[in-house]
Amino acid sequence: MNLKLKRIKKNTLAQVRGTVQADILKEDQAQNTCIFSTEFALRLMGDVQEYFIDKNVRNFYSVSISGYHIAEAGANPVTQLAFTLANGFTYVEYYLSRGMDINAFGPNLSFFFSNGIDPEYSVIGRVARRIWAKALKNKYGANERAQMLKYHIQTSGRSLHAQEIDFNDIRTTLQALYAIYDNCNSLHTNAYDEAITTPTEESVRRAMAIQLIINKELGLAKNENPIQGSFIIEELTDLVEEAVLAEFDRITERGGVLGSMETMYQRSKIQEESLYYETLKHDGRFPIIGVNTFLSSTGSKTVVPAEVIRATEEEKQFQIKTKENLNTRNADAAEKALEEVQTAAINNKNIFEILMEATKVCSLGQITSSLFEVGGQYRRNM
Repeated sequence: MNLKLKRIKKNTLAQVRGTVQADILKEDQAQNTCIFSTEFALRLMGDVQEYFIDKNVRNFYSVSISGYHIAEAGANPVTQLAFTLANGFTYVEYYLSRGMDINAFGPNLSFFFSNGIDPEYSVIGRVARRIWAKALKNKYGANERAQMLKYHIQTSGRSLHAQEIDFNDIRTTLQALYAIYDNCNSLHTNAYDEAITTPTEESVRRAMAIQLIINKELGLAKNENPIQGSFIIEELTDLVEEAVLAEFDRITERGGVLGSMETMYQRSKIQEESLYYETLKHDGRFPIIGVNTFLSSTGSKTVVPAEVIRATEEEKQFQIKTKENLNTRNADAAEKALEEVQTAAINNKNIFEILMEATKVCSLGQITSSLFEVGGQYRRNM
């Protein structure tokens, strides 16, 4: 590679923006899409962050530490927040153990929460930022930039219902208000029909309009922190922080996040809270308008989509052909690249550095299979 090309590559990497959503801890605890052993997956995450530091990648988040999937699996807002922050501190400890500087990787971390209807969701960002900043400053000695917790909110998919689906936009609007009044960094509003099908262009536009109307038309939202000083918000912030710290103690008693995962503590708690929520919903103690109370004269029956949007057979075959062409065209180069990936894994080199080159000639399936052979298979503790 000539010097000019190297310089262009270096400058480009330093400016690239985005997020890697590769939080292996929440995968084990809630989402169930684990392939490699937890130890190997953590190593891969560390390799990504190490690469970002080496290449001065400052504006691309190396991991989206995710509570959203914990909440979608059934956790209440306090448990979502406590488990997510605990996972975040686990990554901090792991990256520090690999010799990384807290001020070098701290700004590359981001968080991802769900917003439901419960009152605790109105302060989830405030509490997260307070706890994170205190810990990063007082325990780890991080600078101001590393102390700043960045988080994304997605409105609750779990709160969407197939009955009276038009009401879903109302719930999403209220959840979006929670997020904006709590000063989230970014926001995703769900389409009302996600409960029954892949969103349509019309439903996605309506979801986007929720954000636009709040940000462009709602006068109070033009104030950066409109509910600052409110008694209920201040009180809720203190109460939720206290509850989160109590959950930290329960996790610590079980050997920390990884120790708790050994006994499936997080999964068990999420499942218990999910069952409790579903019980309240089905017996009516938790009122959901148009679902279990205030039904319409027709009974608010479940809406069945006229068509579930899926890829056409032509689109499917096009993707298959594209992948086959890739494998055929790069057969020799791919074999060499995959061998280098496995060698890096075995010799404890930075795997992500090699992956950046391997992706030019290999398919995702080829790379995953090659790493699976050397990374160890995921096994759930029973």
